[in-house]
Amino acid sequence: MVWYKKIVLVSVILTLCVVVFGAYVRLTDAGLGCPDWPGCYGTLTVPQSIEAITKAQQMYPDSPVESTKAWIEMIHRYLAGILGVLILIIGFTSYKKRDELAVPVALPIFLVLLLLMQAALGMWTVTMLLQPAIVTMHLLGGMTILGILTYIAHRHVGSINQSLLINPGLIFAIRFSLVLLFLQIMLGGWTSTNYAALACTDYPTCHGSMVPSMDFKNAFSIFRELGFTASGESLSLEALQAIQWVHRVGAIILSVYLVIMAISLNAYPNLRFYKNLLLVVLAFQFVIGVANLLLHLPLALATAHNLGAAFLVIILVIINSRVTPR
Repeated sequence: MVWYKKIVLVSVILTLCVVVFGAYVRLTDAGLGCPDWPGCYGTLTVPQSIEAITKAQQMYPDSPVESTKAWIEMIHRYLAGILGVLILIIGFTSYKKRDELAVPVALPIFLVLLLLMQAALGMWTVTMLLQPAIVTMHLLGGMTILGILTYIAHRHVGSINQSLLINPGLIFAIRFSLVLLFLQIMLGGWTSTNYAALACTDYPTCHGSMVPSMDFKNAFSIFRELGFTASGESLSLEALQAIQWVHRVGAIILSVYLVIMAISLNAYPNLRFYKNLLLVVLAFQFVIGVANLLLHLPLALATAHNLGAAFLVIILVIINSRVTPR
């Protein structure tokens, strides 16, 4: 199982790269850099020669070739493709070596099914022209894959505290922290995919008001096109403000919850490192989030914000694993 553990660890690192680079794709508006899927203008690479570009324009007259954006999108697809192969290997090996696994075999099998759904969401992201619900689900799928792979890796190579006695209430709080985190990631994805990140550029107020004018109905209507309401009208500023305001409130709730949980973990020395790491990353994430507003969403900080969310997933999954007996 040595090579199996190495593949799982490599997959965790590669998933982290795919998730963060996926955010970079979205932030650079490269999600439609290639109008088809899984190739790019009918090939497995980006058209480069004049002849190839001319042919590509004839095939997709409504999608001008932008090489930079196309390469950003294709690099993301290449990385995701490599990760997909590794997950298939993990799933096959897990089933074959199920008696030696440190996790239920159903988990890596579910991971393979999730991979297939993630591939479908990647295709629909392009074919449905960046529909917010699809793009947000794609982000959640990537974070879920990261969490599952982290858990599998930690159960095989990490330290499990067999004698760590934690009261059931605190264990529930640790489990529930993941639920809150994924809800906040969903809100963050919804904010990003609707281009609502700069609907308010001051903090803690929004255009000078703690509770600005908001349109919740259209803001959180799921089945609609990017930039439009379900009835086909342009999405209003009030709707965008509602999206960002809810994300802000969610960030405050999650931060307070995680700080209280971390304080509760002070009594357990074996969790102190991860508790401290959690607080550092949480502070980093909060500061980066506010800085994104005040500095008008610079690309580096916006990408770092997604990296922080991925690190929070890894840390909370490891804490959950450490309090789970073998």
